[in-house]
Amino acid sequence: MAGSLNKVMLIGNLGADPEVRTFQNGNKVCNLRVATSDSWKDKNTGERREKTEWHTVAVFSEGLVRVCEQYLKKGSKVFLEGSLQTRKWQDQSGADRYSTEVVLQGFGGTLTMLDGRSSSNEESSGSSNSGPYSSNDIGSSKPTDNSYAETSNDIDDEIPF
Repeated sequence: MAGSLNKVMLIGNLGADPEVRTFQNGNKVCNLRVATSDSWKDKNTGERREKTEWHTVAVFSEGLVRVCEQYLKKGSKVFLEGSLQTRKWQDQSGADRYSTEVVLQGFGGTLTMLDGRSSSNEESSGSSNSGPYSSNDIGSSKPTDNSYAETSNDIDDEIPF
């Protein structure tokens, strides 16, 4: 095998408000609890069944942490793209423990709000942009895909060839 891939994509709802902590060096991390659900019809009984998985997400990118702080709350529907990382830590008794979480940092981290912004400032301005945000959009609210260019008013419609 020439290489490897560590990529996680989730669509789910926040089970709690985002928890933002500040490190001693001033950097921030935002922790999210995201629920994803799978539903099916039981072949034997014919009844609807559902299974919910809970995912721990750590957001380290400054711009994405700001988006989480300002616009996300319990119940928000989000699309997240990041990588899996396992941390080793010690509990109170000194035993080694391991936690695996989805991490959004660097250029591979993406966050898309699927049900729009919910802040009072946004409601008064009438804006409803909830496009994808990635780690390279530090402090920016512009989407990372080509849909941003399509919504711009200064598009040149002429084809250059």
